Amino acid sequence: MKRLAAVAASLGLAAVTACGGAGGKSAESGDLYTTIDALKPGIDANAPINPFNPKGNAFRGYNSMSLGWTKNHLTDPNQFYPGIAESWEIAPDQSSITIRLQRDNKWSDGRPVTAEDVKFSIGLAYTQGGTAYALNPGAAGAASDIQVVDDKTIKVTQSAENPSATFVRSIMETVVVPAHVWAGVLPADFWEKVKLARGEGPRAEAARAEITALAEKVTSFAPPKDVSAGPFVLKRVNPGEALLVKNKNFYNTAKIAPSYVKILNYTGNEQVWNYLIAGKLDNAPFIAAPAGVMKRIGETSGSGIVKGYSPVGEALAFNRSKKPYDNVHVRRALAYMIDREQVTKIASPEGGAASVTTSGMHQRAGKAWLGDGFAALEPYKVDLAKAGEELRAAGMKKNGARWVMPDGRPWKVTIAVPAPFSDWLAGAKAVTSQLNDAGVEAEVVTTADYPLYLEELAAGKYDIGFWLVALGPAPYNIFQRLYGASNGWQLFGGRLRHVAPGKEGNWMGGPETLDVEGVGKVNPGELAVKLNSAPEAEQKKIIAILAKAANQDLPVIQLWDYVNTQFVNTTRFTGFPGTDSDLLRLTSGVWLQLGMIKKK
Repeated sequence: MKRLAAVAASLGLAAVTACGGAGGKSAESGDLYTTIDALKPGIDANAPINPFNPKGNAFRGYNSMSLGWTKNHLTDPNQFYPGIAESWEIAPDQSSITIRLQRDNKWSDGRPVTAEDVKFSIGLAYTQGGTAYALNPGAAGAASDIQVVDDKTIKVTQSAENPSATFVRSIMETVVVPAHVWAGVLPADFWEKVKLARGEGPRAEAARAEITALAEKVTSFAPPKDVSAGPFVLKRVNPGEALLVKNKNFYNTAKIAPSYVKILNYTGNEQVWNYLIAGKLDNAPFIAAPAGVMKRIGETSGSGIVKGYSPVGEALAFNRSKKPYDNVHVRRALAYMIDREQVTKIASPEGGAASVTTSGMHQRAGKAWLGDGFAALEPYKVDLAKAGEELRAAGMKKNGARWVMPDGRPWKVTIAVPAPFSDWLAGAKAVTSQLNDAGVEAEVVTTADYPLYLEELAAGKYDIGFWLVALGPAPYNIFQRLYGASNGWQLFGGRLRHVAPGKEGNWMGGPETLDVEGVGKVNPGELAVKLNSAPEAEQKKIIAILAKAANQDLPVIQLWDYVNTQFVNTTRFTGFPGTDSDLLRLTSGVWLQLGMIKKK
């Protein structure tokens, strides 16, 4: 897994086979669109055609469909492009959403897509838990009622007990599958069990356990063939590629330019570089590449780059149970020593923009939410004199050219990164080089892969680690990265509690309350949770406090904001999203189904 997949998975992108098309048609004929899937590095030919299976051969926007596709607006998480849903009506207080399905959409086997399909798919989502489909009493943003109004209309109501501003997005992102294919997966009394599970007591607990126990049955289900409501249907898959053919029953099939889509397998950045240099891909999400490789990609006929907003940032995160990182003056000193512009040039010159400051937010979202208040935050520009003052305020001492601990013991900064993430690794090395030059002994330690890295990070094994932040657009999601479970705040059944460092995944180890200049004592975890249900005016006030808290307390040092950089090749197709288009956050399968992409 590479950094591309890590970013795509978080809101979240050469065994090269020839790109000849099916049925003797070639890519040059304009009938075949070729790409990679950032969400599925490493195609598993033996995986089921199942969107609930992590390795399943269901490709988002191609043969796997959601009710809608999130636009990733800077401040409003409830804007979408149509998918299975043609239109939707959101209650003013977000207490419900009424969804009207595409009138002419059919499954690839000819049956109509109905509201019963959507309700059944919601049932499958309940077995997976989380978001709107959590069954725990009092869970934030949980659905309380699903009503099939007619064959093409369904209404979902939010529980009034603990409403959430993310409820609508959770519903619209529901993956829809054909009930007639999946019918045997859920028991006949499933909805009675859901109703019971929402209550209290032993019977409710037993019902929740029964529903949760269905999760593995759902993820392992293997339909005998692909029955898709998307623009394409999976025809075949092998270790090198997945081939999809146009679904003639898709509601917008007349505007789908290619007859075939080929999704090529890759397991590393180098394979994607080779695809791009050879002109094999019509589109690819950004992958980290050195300057020389970027130059060669740019020289390929038809090759181009499109850039837009990406609500993700990269940061150094502190484990404050490790000394001396429990001292804010040490964290500030390190911030004053790091040249973020230089780090970004080395680590992510095409895919990142140096963070203006630490606020918890991407700089564009920060400016949208805070206005002039964003510029008032401390920028932590490189200033070794200020860094020295901060270290002395923490009791640190100079021993010759090196800073040491207050008791004279050596101090070594260790920064952990997963070895396969080339941009993270380059960034970490750039930071340690700068710290060594500033008199702080520093080194990079690597972990073999990303899953192990996350496991060891959560276990508190690292002093400092790279950490994705600013995961928008919902402000609750943004600040959960700083003031959520990783920093001790656990939300369960609508009740928030703060656990001690080292307990229940609290590896950041921050205090429960902070004194924020000009505000006073605040509980940032409580404020972050309030973002779930507060109206926009109150959200702005809360965000201003949390941004100031993050800027003052520095639970992390933000290094760069990701730029959503996409590779396109206009040799065969045109109509790709332009600079700053919100569509760049969606797969090219969505671009195709919306009728944007045209044959050259």
